[in-house]
Amino acid sequence: MSIQILVDMNLSPDWVDALARHGWRSAHWSAIGNPSAPDREIMEWARSNSYVVFTHDLDFGTMLALTHASGPSVIQVRGQNILPDHMAPVVVAAITQHEPDLAAGALVVVDESKSRVRVLPL
Repeated sequence: MSIQILVDMNLSPDWVDALARHGWRSAHWSAIGNPSAPDREIMEWARSNSYVVFTHDLDFGTMLALTHASGPSVIQVRGQNILPDHMAPVVVAAITQHEPDLAAGALVVVDESKSRVRVLPL
């Protein structure tokens, strides 16, 4: 079964279509909950609904580390230009490569030249 991806508020809603073109069901947080919701609420929703959080925010990885949680999985995109027209090829390659890890529980950090994976709990 393919993973489902929750796109955080700090990323463009255009990521939903970019991910869908590669077969991943995704939703932007603005279509799910309060746009000003705290990160903890977004993480809890993702965990309860079996979604992977896709974000540009370092706080999600920090939360995973501090709580030693086994989920939800988080994909962090790093870089100056994080729009899908620039980063989609790298993000898609990283998700494809690490999808089994993301399904099991992982933090995947993606930048323009590489991706790194850490299995949860951290």
